[in-house]
Formats: sequence, structure tokens, C-alpha cells
Amino acid sequence: MLKLSEFDYPLPKDLIAQYPLKKREAARLLIVNRKTGRFIHAVFKDIRGVFEENDLLVLNDTKVLNCRLIGKKITGGKVEVLLTRRINGTTFSCLVKPSRTKVGEKLFFANGVVKGFLSSRGHISFKQSDADSIYDIGIVPLPPYIKRQPEEIDALYYQTVYAKNDGALASPTAGLHFTKSLVKDIQAEGVKLSYITLHVGLGTFRPVKCQDITSHKMDSEYFFIPDATAALLSQTKTNGGKVVAVGTTSLRALEAYSGSRKEGNTDLFIYPGYRFKLVDCLLTNFHFPMTTLFMLVCAFAGRELMLKAYQEAVDRKYRFYSYGDAMLII
Repeated sequence: MLKLSEFDYPLPKDLIAQYPLKKREAARLLIVNRKTGRFIHAVFKDIRGVFEENDLLVLNDTKVLNCRLIGKKITGGKVEVLLTRRINGTTFSCLVKPSRTKVGEKLFFANGVVKGFLSSRGHISFKQSDADSIYDIGIVPLPPYIKRQPEEIDALYYQTVYAKNDGALASPTAGLHFTKSLVKDIQAEGVKLSYITLHVGLGTFRPVKCQDITSHKMDSEYFFIPDATAALLSQTKTNGGKVVAVGTTSLRALEAYSGSRKEGNTDLFIYPGYRFKLVDCLLTNFHFPMTTLFMLVCAFAGRELMLKAYQEAVDRKYRFYSYGDAMLII
């Protein structure tokens, strides 16, 4: 039995980053060596000197949808809708605040230009014929621990510079620290880059409520491994290079693939005891306590070492969560 309480740690609220750094690569980087247990404090831009020729960085090219809609009821009361998945046409599964909003109730967005109604519990339908026109009126779905409304800066900084494939409800935040020039510098050193797609869904952030975490069930998320990436993975392993997952999302996609299924949905839940098949190093941000993300990094590096690393980050006043600093586990 793995107790939920074993994955808790104390975090001062003032360390939760509320804004991104204007220079993405200026974030701090905590390098954790699993073999020695040593910590190295660096700046993210210095990551280009960490990897070796024949190593492979795997990045998640998912793109965050503007899936949060702010509107009004016919009574004038405010309503907020998070579009979680397109069902068909312009009907979506959704989360609605306030939750007491009734089925059949009409909702108005973009000053009444866009009209929708709750077609059933957890579903909203719009009169527009084009789904893109719905996302056009949406805003960035910042996580709830960022205690402010989205601003113009978020449209740029809550996406990775290599975001390509629409479909995520949240950003693969480990990749937010890369700039286009940094990517080029890394490649110039002989390090290879490849991409996968995993559309980050609500399941990644769903609270674990089971006291025995092994009873927790993950929601499925779509992933895709291109042929070019599959070929590079095989080549890297043959040549003795390291596979570096940029983010827990990339890691989950790679471990769900493991040389066989290249596309589909995965509900893979990685916690201590899991045997990794492909990934040798992990670049990640700092995660909430008692979440599946923190459990994943504990599986990768060991719970005791991760608790020490997180305490080190707290003591050194690292910035936490989506817009926070980064950790490289080697």
C-alpha cells in the first residue's frame, strides 16, 4: 500500500509563480543526480551544456486551446465554461460555474454574439457551425492556483515556442523555458530533438482521493508518436545515447508507446514501483503535493530524494508550478 500522505510536502504560497519570466530561459534549474544524490543549481539556459552528442530530447508539441469562456445567463449573472472536449460539430463536453446552471439554460458570450445552451448535464451546444469560432472567443485556461485573470502576456507565455497541434487544456509546462534560439543551440551541439503529441487533459490534474494511491484511476489522454520520433528513439538506444523526456507528458507518452502502439489514448498512472522502459532523464517543473505528477517524479527518482530536492527548492526560494522554475533529473 502506498499512502497518499507519503507524497505530501509543505510549500509557502508565496513561492507559487503568478506570472511568467519575460526571458523564458532565465528560469532557475535544479539538476538532481539520482546516482549521487547531489544537487546543482543552475540557470535554464545552461542546459545546453548538460547533454551529449547522440542524446535525444523529446518535446510535447501540443497546443493549448483557448477553451475557457466567460459569459452571461439570460438573467445577467456571470457564467464560466471550460470546454473539455469537442463531441461533434459545436457540441462540447464542459465544466460550468456556477454548477447550479440548469440544463436547457441559454448562455451568451462575446457580448451576446455567440449563443449556447446546456444541451445536457456536462454538455454545451452552440448555434455557430464552426468549432474554431467558439475557441476564437475563448481565453487562456490558466490553472486555478494562478490567482488572476488571463492577460495578453499569457497568450504568448502559456504556450511553448514549438506548440503545433491543437488539443490541450493545459500547457506542458516543462517546455515553457525553451526559446527558439536555445533549441537551435542545443541542436548545434549534436543533441537530437524530436516531438511527440500528448494533449494534456483534466485527468493529469484530477486530485487523488484514495488513501491507497494504487486505487486511483487516471483519465485517458490522446497521444501520438510520429514515425520520425520512433526511428530516433531506436537509433538513440542503439548508439548508447540518453532519451530525455521534456515534461511528464512526454514521459507518459513515451512509456505508453514503448516500441509498440504509436497512437491512441493512455491512462497510464506512474507511481513508485514502476519500471521505466525508454526514458533515461526527465526535465520537469515543480508539482503540487499529493498529485499524480509528483508521484511520477517520485517513481523516476525515488520518493526520499524528491522530497529532499523539493525541500531544497523551497529553502532556495525557487518558483513553483506552471510559470515556475525547472528541475532536471539525470
